[in-house]
Amino acid sequence: MKRLAFIVTFIALFFLGFNAQAQTKVKLAHINSSELMKIMPGIDTAQKILEDYQTQLQDELKAMYSEYEKKAMDFQDKQATMSQSLQQVKIKELQDLESRIKTFESSAQEDFQNKQEETLTPIIDRAKAAISEVAKELGYTYVFDTSLGVLLYQEESDNIFEAVKKKIGIK
Repeated sequence: MKRLAFIVTFIALFFLGFNAQAQTKVKLAHINSSELMKIMPGIDTAQKILEDYQTQLQDELKAMYSEYEKKAMDFQDKQATMSQSLQQVKIKELQDLESRIKTFESSAQEDFQNKQEETLTPIIDRAKAAISEVAKELGYTYVFDTSLGVLLYQEESDNIFEAVKKKIGIK
């Protein structure tokens, strides 16, 4: 009997505690992180660094393509007068150059992504930290990013964009 009373009491307390938690007010906010990133301090410098790096990689790739085209045209022009063994050597050179170009393209893409991450991560981290601080200071339970466009419905929430700008020091 005592055991049954203990179990009933335990269940009642559990549901009372669960009900109290369920009644806790959830406070929602939202921010457009894309708009925030456009005005973050240092973003212009980061974009310039990335543009310059991308241009450097593209220039190198153009030079490789130019070399390939020159050698291919030279081979076509002189192929009729070349010996069979020289033709094979020239074809092998073209294939090797083509392979180097493909390798460079894939490594350049990976290098650019690494440079992008290296350059933008401190700015993104600063924005995230400011959003977290503002959310905590203002008592928000959840902050949604409206720039992603995946939130199909939301209850009314506060836009914390101006508060985050102020926290970062953006006028």
